[in-house]
Amino acid sequence: MLRVLARAAARGFRAPWVRWSGNLAGVPVHVVDLRSDTVTRPGPAMRRAMAEAIVGDDDYGEDPTVCELQEKAVELLGMERALFVPTNTMANLISVMGHCGRRGSQLLLGQDSHLHVYEQGGVAQMAGVHSHPLPDLPHGRFDLAELDRMLAQACGSRYHPRCELVCLENTHNSSGGRVLPIDYLRQVHLLARSYGARVHLDGARLMNAAVALAVPPTRITEHCDSVSFCFSKGLGAPVGALVAGPKDLIEEAWRLRKALGGGLRQAGVLAAAALVGLASAEEALRRDHDNAQRFAQGLQELASPFCSVDPATVETNIVLVKVDGLPAAELCQRLQAVSADEVAQTGHAVCVLLFPWTKKSVRVVWHRDVSTQDTDLALSKWEFVLRQLEL
Repeated sequence: MLRVLARAAARGFRAPWVRWSGNLAGVPVHVVDLRSDTVTRPGPAMRRAMAEAIVGDDDYGEDPTVCELQEKAVELLGMERALFVPTNTMANLISVMGHCGRRGSQLLLGQDSHLHVYEQGGVAQMAGVHSHPLPDLPHGRFDLAELDRMLAQACGSRYHPRCELVCLENTHNSSGGRVLPIDYLRQVHLLARSYGARVHLDGARLMNAAVALAVPPTRITEHCDSVSFCFSKGLGAPVGALVAGPKDLIEEAWRLRKALGGGLRQAGVLAAAALVGLASAEEALRRDHDNAQRFAQGLQELASPFCSVDPATVETNIVLVKVDGLPAAELCQRLQAVSADEVAQTGHAVCVLLFPWTKKSVRVVWHRDVSTQDTDLALSKWEFVLRQLEL
């Protein structure tokens, strides 16, 4: 469904719009890209670090910049070892394959989780692992009683798949960047362990969760057996992720990375970008969270019959906006378009780039390339579009 919606919206999102800087009636068109936190571009400091990175052959374990990044990750996440990989999708797949060494093993995860919906069923395609999705509650968690029931059902059964792994996602993308409470993580881990299963955390936006909770990442990761960690979202690097966990798991992860085509050579140029992103992560992510909350409160104050949002549900850098009275794809197209009327009424020509999340909702995502001024301009564009709809 989301793929269809994205394609429909993309008919209006021609590539020139994204990078085009023209003017309308003498007013420059300002593009605010709120589609995802993956759209960031490396800044001068990151580009310089990439250009000056000391490199070696990482496939031989000889790239000093990659080694430095992995050592920092071990300290940051409180794990024994860490391995740099190209993408967080690969990090998740490697983790599942490492934990579920037996084909036909069962993996329990949320039905709306990124690993289940957006990673092409890789755990089935590549690993022969059977995924059983559990219903996601609105805040990104699943019911512990249902988790207990599913774990108990498989335990000792001759007929049910053997559950080897429970996967959580923190922050939870499809729930609007909601943060999983630490006590919930603790309960899931204890429950899984009581049945001999382990817990993997999809931590693509783990730093967002840590900043929102005002805790070091180790307070989160102590309640899981492995974690994936992405550098190309809120941290602003162009590529890269890692998987972290026990020594034996990461030794196997190296072999799995090689089998999946993820063996890297002079990868220090990529690790250098990740190091720069890590160094400024806390400040940048806190600003993203503040801007997302600023937008949510502003949109709520507009009190439009066409859009609604609850600022209390905005915990990190993602805002899910409910849309009524028109398709979400049409709203996205209206927010992208610029016109002479907009310039006359607001003094600005603003192109806001968004994708519909569902037919009746839009996901809005902040990142380090969106400033407070950009946020205010985007909100002003929403106000203009919503006023036009009311005419």
